[in-house]
Amino acid sequence: MAAPLAKAPLLRPAGRRKPTKATAPTLALEKELWASGHEVVVGLDEVGRGAWAGPLAVGAAVLPQGRRVLGVRDSKMLTERERERLFDRIAGWCTAWHVGMASQAECDELGMSAAQRIAASRAIAGLQVVPDKVLLDGSWDFVGRGTTIRVIKGDATVLSIAAASILAKVTRDRLMREMHEHYPWWWFDENKGYPCPKHKAVLQGFGPSAIHRRSWVFMDHTPWGGRTVREPTLF
Repeated sequence: MAAPLAKAPLLRPAGRRKPTKATAPTLALEKELWASGHEVVVGLDEVGRGAWAGPLAVGAAVLPQGRRVLGVRDSKMLTERERERLFDRIAGWCTAWHVGMASQAECDELGMSAAQRIAASRAIAGLQVVPDKVLLDGSWDFVGRGTTIRVIKGDATVLSIAAASILAKVTRDRLMREMHEHYPWWWFDENKGYPCPKHKAVLQGFGPSAIHRRSWVFMDHTPWGGRTVREPTLF
């Protein structure tokens, strides 16, 4: 029987101060890896896990070693306008980037853990380069390639992860605005599929659209609810 892969290293930011918008993510980790011979370093981040509708998206970004784009932050720290303004600059800056997605049907049928793995695999495949190292935000390695470094608060402290977070967020938001044209009653142009009082009220009155995740807990108390996905303990 093959030996199990070693657990991915886990890095935590120094100190206890919470990252803010004024704190720029750096290339320190990428530079350390480049200096040690890892030429293709991929930053990876996920958006859409907590949404009630639409796909899960995972962004992957490979940054050049010689230049950078100013203003990049964790996507959650930026306004929608700021993210849109940065998107083309980041996309043009990256030597390779891609956003992989898992559909709402895959989230329902497979569960969120498997959907994250699928979206991450699609994101990395779309780069069309072979990663030497993958830098992943958070403490769970849903990449599982044996090249992952997990970074707590990585989207706020590691530049390639922050870039990936913006690419994933803007790509998914644009898709949800397109979905609003087909499903206007659920206000996807405003909520992007995430929970909010208006979204909850429309669900109770109209039920789910074709792109809602019907197996999630929020559906259990509606006439249209399906099974509830019980996620395994990840840590």
